Amino acid sequence: MQLRINGTLHEVDVEDDMPLLWVLRDELGLTGTKFGCGIAQCGACTVHLDGVAVRSCQTWAIDAEGADIRTIEGLGTPDALHAVQEAWLTEQVAQCGYCQSGQIMQAASLLAENPQPTDQEIDDVMSGNLCRCGTYPRIRAAVKRAANLMQEG
Repeated sequence: MQLRINGTLHEVDVEDDMPLLWVLRDELGLTGTKFGCGIAQCGACTVHLDGVAVRSCQTWAIDAEGADIRTIEGLGTPDALHAVQEAWLTEQVAQCGYCQSGQIMQAASLLAENPQPTDQEIDDVMSGNLCRCGTYPRIRAAVKRAANLMQEG
């Protein structure tokens, strides 16, 4: 099958029901997307399908065919960070860092849909992404900072 990932078309020879997470990590070497729980509960594997945050551990490869798939590797570049990535660094969100790619992808999807979310809206959307280090106050601050950066520029 052919999958468009971060703007590049990839030909992959995988089973239709292979989770997208394993296609990304094992077949294509895009290891920024993390395996957490495998049951779509922690959010570490969050990627975008046509701009919407999805859990790649429970998205079958065949269901992603024809979609625009974006991973953390395709969100920004070292020279041009996405506003969420920039805010994450400024707010020093990460501690261990394991959940951060999923957190960032969820936040970017939230802001694409709702450019100025309230604290409650941020908490409601981001609560599906678990952080064992408990950096939730910094996550909320980073989402608000990213919203302001996106509005400014």
